[in-house]
Amino acid sequence: MAEKREHWGSRLGFIIAAAGSAVGLGNIWKFPYITGENGGGLFVLIYLVCIAIVGIPIMMAEIVIGRSAQKSPVGAFTTLAGESSNWKVVGWMGVFVGFIILSYYSVVAGWALNYTFMSLTNFFAGKTPEEIGAVFGLLYSSSGMNVFWHGIFMAITVGVVIGGVKGGIEKWNKILMPALILIFILLAIGSIFLGGWKDAVNFVFYPHLDKLKASGVLEALGHAFFTLSLGMGAMLTYGSYLEKNTDIPKASIIISVLDTFVALLACMVMFPIIFTYGFSPQAGPGLAFKTLPIIFGKIGAAGMLLSFIFFLLLVFAALSSAVSLLEVVTSYFIDEKQWTRHKATLITGGIIFLFGIPSALSGSGALFPQWETMYGKNFFDTFDYLASNWMLPLGGMFISLFVGWKMDPNLRRSEYMSGTSWTAEWLYRLWVVFLRYVAPIAVFIVILQRVGLIDIDRIVEILF
Repeated sequence: MAEKREHWGSRLGFIIAAAGSAVGLGNIWKFPYITGENGGGLFVLIYLVCIAIVGIPIMMAEIVIGRSAQKSPVGAFTTLAGESSNWKVVGWMGVFVGFIILSYYSVVAGWALNYTFMSLTNFFAGKTPEEIGAVFGLLYSSSGMNVFWHGIFMAITVGVVIGGVKGGIEKWNKILMPALILIFILLAIGSIFLGGWKDAVNFVFYPHLDKLKASGVLEALGHAFFTLSLGMGAMLTYGSYLEKNTDIPKASIIISVLDTFVALLACMVMFPIIFTYGFSPQAGPGLAFKTLPIIFGKIGAAGMLLSFIFFLLLVFAALSSAVSLLEVVTSYFIDEKQWTRHKATLITGGIIFLFGIPSALSGSGALFPQWETMYGKNFFDTFDYLASNWMLPLGGMFISLFVGWKMDPNLRRSEYMSGTSWTAEWLYRLWVVFLRYVAPIAVFIVILQRVGLIDIDRIVEILF
């Protein structure tokens, strides 16, 4: 029997939940290390510009689709474009990519859970930097540990989503997000007293023109797009639980600002520590799981507490994003198959857990040992590559094109204007221009660069 469609308890609840979806491992784990790899300040500035001209317009478009149709991705595109329209493939893509990403995202979140637990045991005490750095390699190659923590994290995620929109997702995000931001602010304030704080400020906020390649501009654009949870149906699904009096333009900006604020806070927590203890900011993906534990080991008694707090923050951020990914998949079966929330959440969560086991075993090669030989990447990296380089950008680009060109103009205008005080005609027209031209072209260039069809650094070198 179909359940009556749920709605958010308040507009603030929606904003916090949507910000929780956007704030994830990409902010705390990925953004600091790609900032380090791309020279800091100028990369950050370009990232902020990309948030404004690509991220916010596409976020508004996703929420508009969801609220106007009051359905999850497949049903929304079917309702707005027609049963026979091919546009509903974009909705299917959102459900599929949510399924794929969560299957391996929960493995990374499991690493954070494991490091949180290890921090309580002061695992780096008495170990050399090489021994501490090698701990992650041991974890990555341990089949049993990876499956165990993957299962624990998926169980927690299912527990939140099964509680519903107001009683589960909204309730827990109201706890997780304020706690995450408050703890980060306190850590950032504490970093002011470290010797490397001024160097960190200079690195993160001063535009060093000689340290950024042209390809770094595209990476800033790509990360601005991915960090806001765009193209995976999450914002569309969350938008479908909105009442008509919600101010979509204002809410989209607040969500984007909160997401960016957390990413910058992460930099101002991590880089002062890195510069104080003489490490390189260009540590790459191992920055959180390899470099920081070495530094925590050098701090002394306070290192155990700092390590625990930091990895607990990673878990909080991962959980708020994982909840939105599972909700995308769950909502499809609730809307289209009339399953109850309990049934949809338990079954889809269980299937995602099972599908994630090959990713959890990728480091050991215990399953599909020929996979890497055949595809050039292990199971985990293959699906991360497909989602990040193809599914997400294509989903975001099609959403932008759909709202900009296909959606009924009167409905598009009505959804934009409903509940907002930003009713100036030029603002509405500017949003449509960004959707029709700026965002699709920018995302298309990112796709070409990421899949190796163009080399922007080489092009710039030839031209200039």
